[in-house]
Amino acid sequence: MRTTRRYLAKEIYRSSSVVLIALLGLFTFFALIDELDKVGSRFTLLNLFYMQALAIPTYLYDLLPIGVLIGSVLALAGLAQRNELVILRVSGVSGLKLLGMLWLVTIPWVVGAFILSEFITPAAELKASDVSLRLLGRAEGGRMASGYWFKEQDADGGTRIINISQLSADGSVSEITLYEFRPGQELSTMSQAAKGQFAGGKLHLTEVTQTVVDETSVAALADAQPPKAPVVRLESLPERVLDTSLTPERLIARVLTPERMSISDLIDYIRYLSENNLTTERQVVALWRKIAYPFTLFVMMTIAAPVAFMQTRKGGVGSKVFIGILLGVGFFMANQLALNVGMLSRWAPWVTALVPNLAALFLAFGALLMMENQHGVRRFIQTRVPWSKTLS
Repeated sequence: MRTTRRYLAKEIYRSSSVVLIALLGLFTFFALIDELDKVGSRFTLLNLFYMQALAIPTYLYDLLPIGVLIGSVLALAGLAQRNELVILRVSGVSGLKLLGMLWLVTIPWVVGAFILSEFITPAAELKASDVSLRLLGRAEGGRMASGYWFKEQDADGGTRIINISQLSADGSVSEITLYEFRPGQELSTMSQAAKGQFAGGKLHLTEVTQTVVDETSVAALADAQPPKAPVVRLESLPERVLDTSLTPERLIARVLTPERMSISDLIDYIRYLSENNLTTERQVVALWRKIAYPFTLFVMMTIAAPVAFMQTRKGGVGSKVFIGILLGVGFFMANQLALNVGMLSRWAPWVTALVPNLAALFLAFGALLMMENQHGVRRFIQTRVPWSKTLS
């Protein structure tokens, strides 16, 4: 059985790798064509190639389920056409045993997807965002035209809003604007700093220009008489240190889109958003999508499994393989659509992430059992439905 499993794994890995390389080349080529209009004196063709190289881990993560499906279908179809799977079935390998072997073959793909999701893809996306900001003047992810925005509660029960123009992975920031509000949502201080550093639960600001608004400013402005004392004063500080709940990891989480963040960073960022009464819907959906991703790989392998039991002596192998691939791709597209529709319709995130996978798993599992016992099913139908004999 171990030899059989190794042989199946070898065939599936080889076929899936070829499919993934072809899909990566195709998507990278189209992306290069689409981005050619950005090439100029500042953004050279070499920079474009570098940007596309950084996007390869993201493409690979997105295309892995489709590549595994197509590669597995082609590998199993080849084995069936060469009657190698017939030998396995005659030697006592049932459909459930074959499916178990296919699921074991899927485990390395799951491990590889986890490494991509947790380490390689976030690092590549972060580097790509930094290069895009430096060369094109814009960055993907959560950066707006005015920079990155953060909100948190301060120790006095007030609210603090931080605007950062540029940030890096080590927690250093530049061109910071800090708005501090009293518990009654009254502006108390506006500070501008050239540079800053997030470390150890502290925000260290340097070269600070601070505008302090007096607590009596609202009453003074509401009074028809001129105020007796200035309600605003301007201060210059060489350095200012603030307690903050922001960390370098949470800063980086703002740069990346939720789908490209690691699970640990995503959970930490959801906690930060919840503590500051900010919306977390997109992040929660992205978290459930990441949790369901390995399950999707197993579903793809289950969809490919019935190919092993198709009858090749009657011909039509190509059409059956095409139908299997079409069904798998259709499920993958429907699964992605369900996730997006569920987010717009405010469905429970676990429903949109798991229900399509479970439905496809049961359908593929049922198809596998029917193909394995097709003679018994045909005999049952002929016994219970008399007119079926005339049709056959």
